[in-house]
Amino acid sequence: MGILVLVFVLISLAWHGDAHGPDSCHHGGGLCRVGTCVPGEYLAQFCFEPVILCCKNLSPTSTES
Repeated sequence: MGILVLVFVLISLAWHGDAHGPDSCHHGGGLCRVGTCVPGEYLAQFCFEPVILCCKNLSPTSTES
């Protein structure tokens, strides 16, 4: 019974609102986080709305050669 509830919750999260999924977040350079973004990041979209956020860095990282 617990597994059925878990499957139902995951399906509901995937179909809800603006959820784009983790692949879209990672492809855009973000990280999926639960709850809130860490300092220095902003909410770009949702991986699974409203619980799992897609957070991206405020400033782009630069690499020096």
